Amino acid sequence: MSNQQQHNHPEVAWGKRLVISMAMNLIIPVIQIVGGVISGSMALISDALHNLTDFVSLVINYGALVIGKRGPTYKQTFGYKRVEILATVTSVALLYGAGFYIAIEAWHRLREPQPIAGQFVIWIALVGFVGNIISALMLHSGSKVNLNMKSAFVHMLSDAATSLIVAALGVVWLFKPWFWLDPVFSWIIVAMILYGGWGLLKESILILMNATPSGINLADIQQTLMSIEGIQEIHDLHVWNPSAESIALAVHITVPDQMLSVVDELAGNVREILLDEFNIDHPILQFESNSCDDAQLLCCVVKQKHKH
Repeated sequence: MSNQQQHNHPEVAWGKRLVISMAMNLIIPVIQIVGGVISGSMALISDALHNLTDFVSLVINYGALVIGKRGPTYKQTFGYKRVEILATVTSVALLYGAGFYIAIEAWHRLREPQPIAGQFVIWIALVGFVGNIISALMLHSGSKVNLNMKSAFVHMLSDAATSLIVAALGVVWLFKPWFWLDPVFSWIIVAMILYGGWGLLKESILILMNATPSGINLADIQQTLMSIEGIQEIHDLHVWNPSAESIALAVHITVPDQMLSVVDELAGNVREILLDEFNIDHPILQFESNSCDDAQLLCCVVKQKHKH
């Protein structure tokens, strides 16, 4: 099997799992909304809305996964992998919008508590719990290496937790008329939405800003490269994520004036070390015999006017 086939196989599997999760997250909210209306539980409706938002998010994630597989073009020289990052940001925005709606509705329910059919809530919530757990298990492996899949996995996991707690509330309402717990737990769902989405939003924004990836120390890279025989100094170092799964590096490397074949051998050594020690899979190396910018590790790009 070729390397490209090995690379594409996981994404094909994730795509199929996303489609199954999409179907489940369309059916489950419909059942929960009907159950919430019949039982009178705002918490169950909130959980359904959370699930329905995830259905929309999964549609976005699946579309991003399909688009992200397209190769580079003359217009998009890095390809379309960053569409997945934009999809993650959109997904979090949808979650936050749902959270705002839930918070407002919960406030109205707190002011005017309504009786709730606890037994009905239990069964409907358990249906949602089982469905979300199955979806989370299907997406778990992909979430370890793909930010887009991680977004979907986190949504499924948080939904499973909320459904389980709603079921527990149903048990309470069988014995105690503590209907004020319904809006209170709806606010807890909102808090979970805010907490779960913030990490994904922050990570996505950092990637879009071409920030240095988490866990990467530029000083360590500098020290490692300077220890390689044949390298005099390095400068203008940049490390960023072209996509959530890839780390790119661009650097100027000063070497003695020598044959190009010797530099090619050195370049191969540098690429191997960067991949093994820092997981940098897309290095862009510029070799030169004369240093510039006083060999600063970070250089500013300044436009200079040329006289004719």
